[in-house]
Amino acid sequence: MIDLAAVDRVSAWTDPAQYWPGVDAATAELDPPLAVGQLSALRHNLAELIKRARGKPIRIASKSLRVRGLVEACLRVDGVAGVLAYTLAEAVWLAATIDDVVVGYPTADRSAIAALAGDEAVAERVTIMIDDAQQLDLVDAVVPPDRRPTIKVCLELDASLDLAGLHLGVYRSPLHSPEAVLSMARKVLSRKGFRLVGLMAYEAQVAGLVNAVPGAAIKSGVVRAMQHRSVAELAERRGRAVRSIRSLLEHAGAPDLQFVNGGGTGSVETTTADSSVTEIAAGSGIFGPHLFDNYRAFTPAPAVAFALPVVRRPRPDVAVVHGGGWIASGPPGWDRSPHPVWPAGLEYVGTEGAGEVQTPLRSARAGDLAPGDRVWFRHTKAGELSEHVNSLLMVDGPRPQWSIVDELPTYRGEGKDFL
Repeated sequence: MIDLAAVDRVSAWTDPAQYWPGVDAATAELDPPLAVGQLSALRHNLAELIKRARGKPIRIASKSLRVRGLVEACLRVDGVAGVLAYTLAEAVWLAATIDDVVVGYPTADRSAIAALAGDEAVAERVTIMIDDAQQLDLVDAVVPPDRRPTIKVCLELDASLDLAGLHLGVYRSPLHSPEAVLSMARKVLSRKGFRLVGLMAYEAQVAGLVNAVPGAAIKSGVVRAMQHRSVAELAERRGRAVRSIRSLLEHAGAPDLQFVNGGGTGSVETTTADSSVTEIAAGSGIFGPHLFDNYRAFTPAPAVAFALPVVRRPRPDVAVVHGGGWIASGPPGWDRSPHPVWPAGLEYVGTEGAGEVQTPLRSARAGDLAPGDRVWFRHTKAGELSEHVNSLLMVDGPRPQWSIVDELPTYRGEGKDFL
């Protein structure tokens, strides 16, 4: 059982010469592809998230980890409380050992709804997300309210910013105004078999947009200005929504909201400053993927990476690794590709990029690589990496003699393919 509470303060996490050779040496006897988590770096990143939240609990976004043992280890740390799951089937599975799981997205999975409604203990541990009365209808159609335990419900307030004809953020909930949220809350209260327990608002345009990109000072400045405006607008709108729901619940004699969830790794500071928010959702910052290298407020340690083997040398300046097309979600572009980080100086070939089965990498020093050598990569985002491997090797120990201290199965390694 790994311990994420004992934090090692290390100042040189991003120094490649001090970092990647130790990871490579610790796993030298294993055949890639393989994924590694540096345990001290993971501890450091989780501690930084908790510190940034300034007393409000972190709810772990499981989609950013997809390693059950790691999720459970996070929950054993003071300052962490609950899981934000990405599917209802996953939430039902996690609820076997975790007592507070909120599903971050609405569900249309009838079998998962039946599993939720068929187990009173699971129904008490899991909260579903809704933003439309038809989602309640779907639950009732699977299991009528008189044949199931009460289902706990969270409403999602759309956190995007509509500015000068632009939609800044992501397309999520249709409930944009406090009035729309209040109307939906009334519908939940009027329905038998449901209990309103929470409100969520995810400000993707703040949490998910880098704002300090080297060589892009003007664009980064524009992004920061937009984020500043969005933070102020959302704080006012979210605050009104929370106050109106709480007033409704009080007048109805119903229990108060159990939580108001907001944010993500990239917006912890601004989200926690909103007095209406009671908890912060975060997960990616624990792994420290390269997407988070270019934020002004924080820089996580590169705690997780994966290795691919060199298999051929078509030219003196090109080495080819097996696999590599582990592309992150989002708008297609080079920033969605994994970054080759060790040996230093390797770059993609522009006409091929990261391939499904092979990836050519170019460098003046590519000639130093031979078949059987490894190249280490950092993934763009976080949990999507876990979909490509069956386990995450945990490396730790006194620097630089790191060794493998544990091996945690990913969701894939446990035979789970939720999405």
